Amino acid sequence: MKIFNEISRLPEFNRDFQRLFKKFKTLEDDFKIFIEIQLNLYHKKKIDNKGIFPLTGLGLEYPRIYKAKKFACRSLKSKGVQSGIRVIYAYFEDADRIELIEIYYKGDKQSEDKDRISKHYRR
Repeated sequence: MKIFNEISRLPEFNRDFQRLFKKFKTLEDDFKIFIEIQLNLYHKKKIDNKGIFPLTGLGLEYPRIYKAKKFACRSLKSKGVQSGIRVIYAYFEDADRIELIEIYYKGDKQSEDKDRISKHYRR
């Protein structure tokens, strides 16, 4: 099932993902569910479950950068969607394209890498 025209990952995202996957073995499957459910509900069905927020103060108009705070990771038992895993991504609405920027565990790091976002999206 294809929800978005394209979903791509920055090389830095892939490194983040591999590092987290070593700790959280269900991450790959959890991530597929996250895209199929969370991102689909928010961007396609316009249902806001208060788990995805536009990042502000970046000085960017396009694309919109989002932070997903609700990410259910089964490896983090009994935490549910409040697992502490955060996903930062860009949504190119006109192209219906998602570009994954960063994934991190809140226990390892407090907030997104604004320098990474600026490096890739400043014009």
